[in-house]
Amino acid sequence: MTTRLIDESLFENPGDREHDDGDAPRLVGARCSACHTVVFPRQDSCPRCAGRTMSEQVLPVRGLVWSWTLQAFPPKPPYRPPADGYRPYHVGYVDLGEVLVEARLAVPREEIRIGLPVRLTLVPAYESEDGTEVVTFAFRPERDEER
Repeated sequence: MTTRLIDESLFENPGDREHDDGDAPRLVGARCSACHTVVFPRQDSCPRCAGRTMSEQVLPVRGLVWSWTLQAFPPKPPYRPPADGYRPYHVGYVDLGEVLVEARLAVPREEIRIGLPVRLTLVPAYESEDGTEVVTFAFRPERDEER
C-alpha cells in the first residue's frame, strides 16, 4: 500500500524514508531569533515577543508525557475516521525540552502516565479516496534499549 504524510510541512526531509534515530521523520518547528522561543508547528511570527524572524528548528524525537486525556468521541472535521470506524485514543502534550507538542499518544491505557518516556512514531490517520494510507505523527512508549 502506498503511504503519505498527512502534512509534509510538519517534518524534516519528508521524502527521506531512511531515518537514523527512529521509525519516523523528525518534526520541525521554528525558533525566534529575538527571544529564542521554540514553537510547533512552524509559524511566521513569535507568540512571545511578536518577532518576525523565525528559523527552522528540528525537534527531538524523544520526550516525556506532560499531560494526557482520552479522546472518547470523534473530533470535528476535518478529522476523518479510519475505514473501520472511530475508536477512542489518547492525546496529550509531550515535553520535548524547549517546546510542548500536542500529539496523539500511541500508548496502551495500562502504561500511560505523566512522565512516561516516549518516542516519535508514525501512525495511520485515514485512507484517502485513491487508497493511499495517510499517516500522522504520534508518540509511543520508548523501549529500554532506545534510551
